[in-house]
Parts: sequence; C-alpha cells; structure tokens
Amino acid sequence: MPAASLPTAAAQRNDAWWRGAVIYQIYPRSFRDLSGDGVGDLPGIIDKLDYVAGLGVDAIWISPFFKSPMADFGYDIADYRAVDPLFGQLEDFDRLLAKAHALGLRVMIDQVLSHTSDQHEWFQRSRESRDNDYADWYVWADARADGTAPNNWMSLFGGVAWRWEPRRQQYYLHNFLSSQPDLNFHNPAVRAAVLDNVRFWLDRGVDGLRLDAINFCFHDAQLRDNPPKPPELRVGRGFSADNPYAFQYHYYNNNQPENLDFLADLRALLDRYPGAVSLGEISSEDSIATMDEYTRHGRLHMGYSFELLTDDYSAAHIRGTAQTLQSAMREGWPCWAISNHDVQRVVSRWGRGGTPPEFASMLSALTCSLRGSVCMYQGEELGLPEAELPFEALRDPFSIAFWPTFKGRDGCRTPMPWDASALAGFSEATPWLPIADAHRGLDVAAQERDPDSPLQRLRRFLAWRKRHPALLQGAIAFLDTPEPVLAFVRGEGPQAMLLAFNLGPAPVALELGERAAWSVDEGHGLPSGTVEAGRLRLPGYGVYVARAPG
Repeated sequence: MPAASLPTAAAQRNDAWWRGAVIYQIYPRSFRDLSGDGVGDLPGIIDKLDYVAGLGVDAIWISPFFKSPMADFGYDIADYRAVDPLFGQLEDFDRLLAKAHALGLRVMIDQVLSHTSDQHEWFQRSRESRDNDYADWYVWADARADGTAPNNWMSLFGGVAWRWEPRRQQYYLHNFLSSQPDLNFHNPAVRAAVLDNVRFWLDRGVDGLRLDAINFCFHDAQLRDNPPKPPELRVGRGFSADNPYAFQYHYYNNNQPENLDFLADLRALLDRYPGAVSLGEISSEDSIATMDEYTRHGRLHMGYSFELLTDDYSAAHIRGTAQTLQSAMREGWPCWAISNHDVQRVVSRWGRGGTPPEFASMLSALTCSLRGSVCMYQGEELGLPEAELPFEALRDPFSIAFWPTFKGRDGCRTPMPWDASALAGFSEATPWLPIADAHRGLDVAAQERDPDSPLQRLRRFLAWRKRHPALLQGAIAFLDTPEPVLAFVRGEGPQAMLLAFNLGPAPVALELGERAAWSVDEGHGLPSGTVEAGRLRLPGYGVYVARAPG
C-alpha cells in the first residue's frame, strides 16, 4: 500500500514537527470498543479520532496492536507485521492512518525491539535445537555446573531472568516475563530482521516510533553478574523495593555500548522517511546520562525517562530534573511524561488523594510548558484518578505478582469513560477491566458541558500554547523560588514569557522584581494570579503568565 500522507505540502515539509509537539498516547484495549467483545480496537480509535484532534494535540502514539498471545497485553509480539484479530485487521490500521492524517494528526506506533513473544516463529525455531538457522537469534546460555542459571540477572517482573529449555538443555534470557524471550542483538541477522520490520511500517506511512525499553536490546556478551545494590538505594522506576530486581545495579543486562551503533543504524533508516521520528523509553542506572548518550550523534530524535513518573512531587524535584536534563542533554530533545500505561495516574500519584479540577489542569499546563515535547496519556485530559480494583479484577501479571504492596498497572488501564451510561460508552459488552467508580461524572460528555472542566481548560490551553513560539521551542531558565512555586522564563528577548505555577492548594505570594512590569497574559484560560505592588499572588493550583515588554 502507498504511504499515507498528510493533507498539505506545508505539513509534509515540516520534518521537525515533533519539536514541542504534544503526543496523545492511546492504549487500544481501553480506548473504545466497536466490535462488542469488551476490548478496545482500531475501529474504536477511528471512531474517536475527531475527539483527539479536537484536543489540539499534534500526534497520537498507539500502544501495541500487533499479533500477540497477550501475556503482557501486546508487549509480547508474535508477528510484528500483523494486527491482532482482537484489534481488527491491517486494513483498519490503514484507515486509521488515513483519517488521522486527514485531521492533521501524526501517527506514532510502539515498537518492542528487545524481545518477542515465545510464540513468535523465530523463537519457536530457535528453541528446537542448537544448530538450526535461528539457533543464535535469542540469548541462550549453558547452566552452571550445579544446574543453576548462568548468572544472577533478575527479571523486572520478579524472579530469575533465565528459564530452562529442555530441548536445547540451555537457559534463555527474559528481562521481563518468561514468555518474552530476549533477542540476541549481537547477531547481525537479528538486527537486520528487526530493521526490516520497522521498514514495513514506515513504508505504510507511520510518522514515528515509540521505542519500548530501547536500552534492553543488547546484553553483556560475557554474561557478567550484576553487582548488589545497598538496601537504602533499592528504589526504581516502574518497580517497587520489594521486587528483587531492585537489589542489583543493572550494569550488564541492558544499556550496553553496542546499542549505540544499532541506534545509529535505526536513525539512518528513519532518515530515509522525511519527518519520521524516534522516541526512546529509557530506564537505566543514570537515565538522564543515557538519554544524552542515546540522542547524540544522529541517534534517537527524542528520549524520555521515568524521573517525572515517580512519587516525588515538588517544585524542587521538577526544577532539578529539568535543569539536570538541560545541562546533560547536549544535542537531543527531551520528551516529558507524567502519566502512561505503566504507572499510577498522576492525579492520584501526586495528589495524594482528593484534588479539585484545577489540580489536573495545572499539571497538564505545567508539563506542556517545559522545554521539550510531551506525551499525554489518555484520560489525563479528564483528570482521571487511579482506579481502585479488587484483586479478583486484576489482569496484569505484574499487578498479580506483587499484590498488595505494589498494585501494578491495571489501575491506570481501565476503560476510557465517554459518557454516563452503565458501561461509560466504551463498549456494549462487559469490559476487560471494570469501569472505575471514581471515573463516574468525569466522563467526556459531562466535561464537554462544563466550560471549567479539565477537558475544556486543556483545549483552551493547547490552542493558546500554539500561538507562542517561545513555548514550543524556546530556551528555558528557572527562577529560584520557594516551595510550592515553580517558575521559569521561556524564550528570549521580546518573545520571552514568564510562567509561574503554584503546585499547592493554598494561595501563595512571590516577589517578581523587575518582571512585575511584564504584561499579564490570561489567554491560557486557567485560574490566574495577580500582581500588586510588584508582588505576585497565586491562588491554589494557579498559573501566572506574563510577556516581556516590546
């Protein structure tokens, strides 16, 4: 099929469209079900694309919809070029791509390159023997003399990262579930096959790739043990301290230097498709340093890590993270996320309980005002809190394994609430996860009727943001402000803008100095501060914006 194209020549020429873009993440299982089986699908996404475009976002990122046994809900891929029947057909994806482009939306898709499903043909062949054509396509190793695993590496989902295969009488590596064997990227044939699969989707017309766990592609060829981590440092991103994965420094099971050359090859492929962009998910012992390394010298276009996906909510943490990244990331472009399909929803994670609608609006505005691009998770625009699910409703193996100390990922994956009906307009069948009681009354239809809802405020804010180049690509300089105020200047000269955010519920006051004379801009549509006698007064969760003179 010919590559689908955006509607205007001007749009096609904007190869740097991703700089400052807001990318809306769609988790297909939970977005909209049109087939009537209780699971979201590609036709359901098509049905709601007008809504997504109406938010004012620039692109969508679709989590995996490829053929899969769904052990990890699509992140275990059995065929990289086929749509799983649960989500529709390849023709449905083509229709989705065409409609998105007609609406001016770019389309990014997840690519899970480091591992496959154990149902993938490659693995089925590889596990048969040590001497077939696919024998070296996965990470195989002999047992130690006592029959135990080749080294001490742990799986992120808990337990040893090795599983015995009696047909080969060897162990295979799985950094995630045992049904997600790791590919052997040291094999050139593997790298070539992976890039060929990527090419298939680029030829089809996708505009970019979100690269899942991209620093896990290569492993240490010597299989050296990871060193232990002291108990006081056993905190991680995406896993809890009771997970044995937290007991090690992960120096050898991921983030190997050979990965850099592969990323350069991947970038060379993307560069053959004008405007195609790469966004890497990066989690390492020093994620910010790795983001810099992975986005330099013509490798990835963008990277994001987990620094703002943790429980740490303070002006100091956000400012420190952004400043550290600013100084460390010499060539690349950051992408910010405060929610996704793997972490507790931000309203609950940072709100520590009940919060007013202004809280969600302020968080979205803050994220979209930092220097970089933004990934916004479905439902974030509604201010949805985390769903509280009973154990018997859980589906995620990660959730089930670590319940109740770590409740996993199901609470952020419940169906999108579209209206006030019993099944929230998501499906006509019982959904794969229950409709969250906490989401009743926060549905799209209800927020459409309320001009001060998080949804309506986000629309106004994104429309206003697009009118200010400083907020899209301008420099950033932080002000030294006390908690709970985060303030910074975007851009320089006459385009410079001062932005201040009150991260707390109580009103605050702040001296602005010479910037008190800047012109107030209230076009953002959020609860705004006022300046009196050089002193800024910000309401709880309020936002203040001023433009430089001239």
